[in-house]
Amino acid sequence: MYEENTRYTQQFDRDGEPICNRSNNPCFSSILNSRLQRRQVLRGTLAAAITSMFAGSILNGLKARPANASTPMLGFKAVPISEADSIVVPQGYTARVLIPWGEPISGSFPSYSLKNTGAEQGMQVGQHHDGMHFFPIEGKSPYEGSSIDGLLVVNHEYVEPRYTHAAAVGQALGPDDFPMKEDGTRDTDQVLKEMNGHGVSITRISRQSGGSWKVVRDPRNRRITALTPMEIRGPVRGSDLIKTKYSPDGTRTRGTINNCAHGVTPWNTYLTCEENWARYFLNNDEDVPRDHERYGVSTDGTSRYGWELADNKADEYIRFGASASGASATEDYRNEPNTFGWVVEIDPFNPKSTPVKHTYLGRFAHEGVVFQPPVEGQPIVCYSGDDARFEYIYKYVSAQPYNQATASGALLDDGTLYVARFNEDGTGKWLALKFGENGLTPENGFQDQADVLVNTRTAADFVCATKMDRPEWGAIDPRNGNVYFTLTNNSNREPDQVDVANPRPKNDWGHIIRWSESGKNPTATSFKWDIFVLSGPEDDSRKLSGRPLNADNIFANPDGLWFDADARLWIQTDIGESSQNQGEFAQFGNNQMLAADTDTGEIRRFLTGPIGQEITGVVTTPDQRTMFINVQHPGATTSEEEFAAGKINSRWPNKNPEIYPRSATVVITKDDGGVIGT
Repeated sequence: MYEENTRYTQQFDRDGEPICNRSNNPCFSSILNSRLQRRQVLRGTLAAAITSMFAGSILNGLKARPANASTPMLGFKAVPISEADSIVVPQGYTARVLIPWGEPISGSFPSYSLKNTGAEQGMQVGQHHDGMHFFPIEGKSPYEGSSIDGLLVVNHEYVEPRYTHAAAVGQALGPDDFPMKEDGTRDTDQVLKEMNGHGVSITRISRQSGGSWKVVRDPRNRRITALTPMEIRGPVRGSDLIKTKYSPDGTRTRGTINNCAHGVTPWNTYLTCEENWARYFLNNDEDVPRDHERYGVSTDGTSRYGWELADNKADEYIRFGASASGASATEDYRNEPNTFGWVVEIDPFNPKSTPVKHTYLGRFAHEGVVFQPPVEGQPIVCYSGDDARFEYIYKYVSAQPYNQATASGALLDDGTLYVARFNEDGTGKWLALKFGENGLTPENGFQDQADVLVNTRTAADFVCATKMDRPEWGAIDPRNGNVYFTLTNNSNREPDQVDVANPRPKNDWGHIIRWSESGKNPTATSFKWDIFVLSGPEDDSRKLSGRPLNADNIFANPDGLWFDADARLWIQTDIGESSQNQGEFAQFGNNQMLAADTDTGEIRRFLTGPIGQEITGVVTTPDQRTMFINVQHPGATTSEEEFAAGKINSRWPNKNPEIYPRSATVVITKDDGGVIGT
């Protein structure tokens, strides 16, 4: 039976992230590889253990064509690995910068400056662009409508305080360090600026002659930030677990943070996903509840940015110090972390609408949400990954069927959340996280469905899901419904923790897994799976063809993932800033984007980014002749000493020594006006 945790000591992995899954999954041995495969891994002969995985696909209706087959889907010449401080695209393509951090989009349209106030940041594009989507201005489905006019909706995952504040100049600050006052507090306007740098930007853009795009002033332009009022829906609404001083009835909260990847609903609204939100909060209580501990809420004296230290001590800031200080939860913010870790729905076409946190999709470090194409009269189905080492992949199936005329966010508030178990024989099972089923009962520490969802990770532990190597973005092949997920890395996986779905110990390079639902029915509770690619250097990688990667396509740490309408699979990488161009990672150069033909397994490098960044977010206009991608945190590899000395290693995109590096969207077009990738 699960009990409330007493005071614990946080443990961290090699990259400084808290290790949250320390459970002894009672069924873990049942999903380990066979003894033979385990001995092969332990002897270092991994290639022999996994060769059979790449002899051909086990998915119904999909067989790998020969690796030397014609690949007309990939009509460009691969670009080489790069360490340049620039965007490199294939010959015949042009890349242009659009809406960098600080671009004015609303209100008084304040121009970007290092001296911008917190309020001004709330009228500008946020920092550290991530997932995004282009909505044609008519408000139709993603594959219909205008390709020259629309709303670009962009996530802003986090901020880099040293590049945000004029007061930081000359200080020795690293990427996550923030300026402090001598009295141990933080300047309130600096905190406000950081909070307004988070969230989502909704910006109308239009194409100009020559292929460039510009911001259009429009009443639909708006910022959603860490302060925006939000509604809570689904089984957790009204639960005692989310009641706070701000919302004593447990129906509302303020803000969304660490907005990573995204989703687009079948009714054409935007979903933004809260990923690494936990360490934004601090709990200094002696007893830390499991709904804080299992997610990695800070317990070491300060939160990630110290927002709770704002010197005006207003509630909107001190709520990030989530300790119990009153006689009841409605007198303090002990439950504030429980109002984060959700998927948030935004209507980009209605600036007066209130964003909604949908609790039936689970609470964890959501990377994104990807939907199966809706079928009239059938439930909707979507998937999401929990981006942390040894965490899980989830699936949601609505209780009510999809009806195009009436579909709305209500379909996300009543259904079943499942978690995946990958079996060693290439089959898998979806395990329901439903109160009263699979042992999720009061006898085992779960009081109701709200409790199961607030503690999604703990419930997934209990039902014996497969611990994965950081599940990130998902993508669905529009031709056959096969689901692909990136597993970015897991350097903490030990040899005795290897299984066939996560076949490498000390998995520095990552891989991409895929599955097909039984009977091609998205609502099925079983599936077949295989590994599409093991990324890494030539001597430690495998493509679908069974051959290793080569100079045209070696990559590490797959992250962003997206299928275009022609079923090209676009793969983006996120080598961590502590590893980029260092040691064994130097062979991969700067982060990049590749395209894949999933029939043949052919992969080609399409783009490389500037220094210190991550390539993330990808979408095209309906005609596929304009592509948008994001460059996040350029210059993040600048050391504390370099920053203090003014030696910034990237000045992208402005190339101006007076302007710090800025995350930005990049517009890519083909010079002949053709479809991207052909």
